[in-house]
Amino acid sequence: MFHALPPGRAKGFPWFPRGPEFVSFDEASLLWGFRFRKESVGVSLWERQAFPTRLGVDGFTLVELLVVITIIGILIALLLPAVQGARESGRRAQCMNNLKQLGLAALHHEQAQGHLPSGGWGYYWVGDPDRGFGPGQPGGWIYNLLPYIEQEALRNLGAGRSQSEKLAAAATVVMTPLQMLNCPSRRRPALYPSSTPRNSAPISGAAKTDYAINTGSDPYSFEWSGPGSLSDLAAIDAGTYTAWPTAATIVNRNGVCFFQSQIQMAHIKDGASNTILIGEKFMNTDRYYDSAEGGDNESMYCGPNVDNYRLTYYNPSNPAASEVPTRDRPGATLPWRFGGPHPAGCNMVFCDGSVRMISFSVDPLTFSYLGNRKDGQPIDESKL
Repeated sequence: MFHALPPGRAKGFPWFPRGPEFVSFDEASLLWGFRFRKESVGVSLWERQAFPTRLGVDGFTLVELLVVITIIGILIALLLPAVQGARESGRRAQCMNNLKQLGLAALHHEQAQGHLPSGGWGYYWVGDPDRGFGPGQPGGWIYNLLPYIEQEALRNLGAGRSQSEKLAAAATVVMTPLQMLNCPSRRRPALYPSSTPRNSAPISGAAKTDYAINTGSDPYSFEWSGPGSLSDLAAIDAGTYTAWPTAATIVNRNGVCFFQSQIQMAHIKDGASNTILIGEKFMNTDRYYDSAEGGDNESMYCGPNVDNYRLTYYNPSNPAASEVPTRDRPGATLPWRFGGPHPAGCNMVFCDGSVRMISFSVDPLTFSYLGNRKDGQPIDESKL
């Protein structure tokens, strides 16, 4: 069928730029799917309406869209574990750095005071800036390390003041969290529920630590609440206080920090590189924030307590029940163990200042040797 061409037009018009071929109107109408090349020849509105150009419309079919979405989902599934692993690696490195700084602070304390930080009096007592760094200091190892982690002003709060002013200052210290004392894989520095120490004004919460010092491989953790009240201080200062724990209870402890301890580097007979100083402590993951277990219910500045020191006891009758590093998990109450939230093991700083990760599958007997400063046992590092 012949169609009249628009007036004023030649019999044909150029279609392809590659050559001067001419097609009739009927022939051109059959080329439905080809894009009309406007740059080849001027085209009237009538001609543009006559030749739709479907190939000029861009888009995806539903199947193509679903394939793309599936591929993106697969890539995310592959990349997410890698991203999470990289983040955990960074947090673990920060945790190790925290322990490194604490270890160096303890060594500086030993050089300046003649002994590693003392354990203090008891878990209901915190630090007193006027009572030195030895057995007369009620605060624990963290309080004693404050001047050596650039927190001397915090430790000196209340120094030389009246008793009431010192109580208020102690409350301020108790409610001061420090980033260095928390593992970033577990919880942030903040105030958590706690009882009020006997030598502190009332508190609204307390700073907690994720690290514990090594109190040895003994079969139990010696804990004492401390003198009963502030009225006992006069007798303590006069040397007439008689309610201290007996020497036999504490004198044979083989770790590096405990009740009124004064352990020197010379007392670490097994070598500084073979003796644990400070490590991460085990916690029930359900109890990170509510302080509802015995190993995390007091201030980190308190005296000797499972809140701030742990054991390496080996149980010869049941090795599986030994106090070995254990990864944090819900529902478990293990307040005497080292441990932590990292998947591979527990970070620890040794008495020489080196930081190592101890596997959760460590040999229990070998691990107990690391907690005892004077057992004379060789360390088989292949079992760590």
